Amino acid sequence: MSTEPQFIELMRALATGPAARGLNDDAAALNVGAETLVLTHDMMVEGVHWLPGQDPADVAWKLVAVNLSDLAAKGAEPLGVLLGYSLGDNDVRFAAGLGEVLAAFEVPLLGGDTVGGGPGRAHGLTAIGRATHVPVPDRSGARPGDSIWLTGTVGGAMLGFDAVRSGLDDPTSRAAFCRPRPLLAEGRALAPLVTAIMDVSDGLLLDASRIAQASGVNLDIERDAVPLAPGVAGSGRAYEALRWGDDYQLLFTLPASVAPPIPATRIGTVGSAGQFPVTLDGAPPDPDLPLGYLHG
Repeated sequence: MSTEPQFIELMRALATGPAARGLNDDAAALNVGAETLVLTHDMMVEGVHWLPGQDPADVAWKLVAVNLSDLAAKGAEPLGVLLGYSLGDNDVRFAAGLGEVLAAFEVPLLGGDTVGGGPGRAHGLTAIGRATHVPVPDRSGARPGDSIWLTGTVGGAMLGFDAVRSGLDDPTSRAAFCRPRPLLAEGRALAPLVTAIMDVSDGLLLDASRIAQASGVNLDIERDAVPLAPGVAGSGRAYEALRWGDDYQLLFTLPASVAPPIPATRIGTVGSAGQFPVTLDGAPPDPDLPLGYLHG
């Protein structure tokens, strides 16, 4: 079986149109007349992205939210979503959660497809947005001397996963894992200013390395500057929080002279490309641990 990076390399040979952006980004940018559409597609799999027995309403919320988060990282305004749904137990609860999240972010359901389900169900969603700034920001524009910024905190979803798995009564942590909130307004505010941007879905270190590789630079993160969700530092899992992912914050770079127009924390500096795409306080991350989550 191929790893995720290996399979993406196979697809990159096929994705030759300019809208695909070389598969180096979270979304496609398709010019249609005077508009630019932003399109993204994410899947979620039972036992990987949600736990067996988890409320299907939360699964529906997260499926929509993670796709809207990709639009947020492009500064796009959502126009609608298409759902690919695997039928099974508690379809009514899934529909209820879907209605909640679509109403919360004022996004219409445009259509989709259903298939017969079974153990290990999987759902997919395509989100369609309209670019509010052109060129649509991507991962590839970071330059040496830029500052690295992060909205919010990391580690909340990690604690939320533990709370759901263990049945703990921790509403704040549970919400971070089960019902993330895409930062759509923040993304629109950042789009005209950033040199590179993406959302933190697979781990801060891994996603920082993706910006670094796409931009041909090094991202040096100051470990003590990274804001952690409440409870992470006390648990002794600060380093794990940098790799865990699922936080859906925005990671972006700006010229050193530019301050972000939204609340964010400066967490490092962009440098020239070196042996390692991402470093912590000038040193490579622990080589015995993954930078973040990869499929396969």
